[in-house]
Amino acid sequence: MKYFLDLRLIVIALTPAIAIGLAIYFTDRYDKEPALLLLKLFMLGAFSVLPVIAVERTLMYFNIFSGLGASAYTAFIVAGLTEESFKMTVVLKTAYYKKYFNEKLDGIIYAVFAALGFATIENLMYILGSYSINPYVGISRGIFSVPAHALLAVTMGYYLSLAKFSYNRQIESNYLKKALFIPVFFHGCFDFILMADVPSLLVLFIPYVIYLWIVNLRKLNQYYQDSKERYKASHQSIKRTDS
Repeated sequence: MKYFLDLRLIVIALTPAIAIGLAIYFTDRYDKEPALLLLKLFMLGAFSVLPVIAVERTLMYFNIFSGLGASAYTAFIVAGLTEESFKMTVVLKTAYYKKYFNEKLDGIIYAVFAALGFATIENLMYILGSYSINPYVGISRGIFSVPAHALLAVTMGYYLSLAKFSYNRQIESNYLKKALFIPVFFHGCFDFILMADVPSLLVLFIPYVIYLWIVNLRKLNQYYQDSKERYKASHQSIKRTDS
């Protein structure tokens, strides 16, 4: 019985990441990324959970605040800054300088796969660790937390692509900073609303999640259209050459 329960929990934990990963993969219709590279990003994102846990536990020792200050420190520094830093590092070390990173949509694809690897392991830990206390944690995390990681990755990938295809090092550096700190801010806001234990803030949670979806789907669609136009232009060029 316990085996089937654990298996069901694992399925619940994995399903959101698989669904989002497939959706993102098939969004990249015109110049697909190598499957092995995406798998590597996913696996390194998953392994990054271990150093993240170590850093977060260390940072918690320096939480000298109380009340809302403690919640803000945990949300923005312990969780937001640490997790987004490691996810961005995975992309920079694994894909940023690869020849396959040749269009703006790629930055989003890479960041999302790294984030989904992290989110999958984090989700497994939460679900397997808290099922006996709250059996609905898997459902709530599948609806909110895992998609939030992916949405934050869209923002990160958006600015990583602007950095990748910028004209000089100074502009690249500015976009790399945005690729980190804007997701950190969004991540911190997401966690702070939940951690602050303030009813008036909780009222803002669903509107905030909707805002994240709208903003990041627009970013994704912008780069999807860019990929589509790039594909059309390259094929028109080939046709003119052949004729």
